[in-house]
Amino acid sequence: MPGLYLAALLLSLAGVALTDARLKLAAWRHPGRTIVAVLLGTVFFLIWDAVGIATGVFVKGDSPLLLGIDLAPHLPLEEPIFLLFLCYLALVLHGAATRLRAHRAARRGDGAAGGESAV
Repeated sequence: MPGLYLAALLLSLAGVALTDARLKLAAWRHPGRTIVAVLLGTVFFLIWDAVGIATGVFVKGDSPLLLGIDLAPHLPLEEPIFLLFLCYLALVLHGAATRLRAHRAARRGDGAAGGESAV
């Protein structure tokens, strides 16, 4: 079923964005910083992929779930979407962990953890 992987990525990305919007963990807290961090991370990993493809370490497998559109040899359309999702998810999880750590520190009565996310 071509496109199922892309649909799953977009659905997952939407779920992370909804969680972020509700809890204000990354993009809804610091939109500019989040956009820059996600774009830099995505570009970094695309360069990483390009090096891996050029050295023969990364190859695209055959999957009926992919759309079949390649941006470059061995680089399917879904790869940059996955990398963007991965970077955004990491920032949202970091924001959640930072908030949880600050909440626990506040309950203990020490202010050492600080509540500001680095995003």
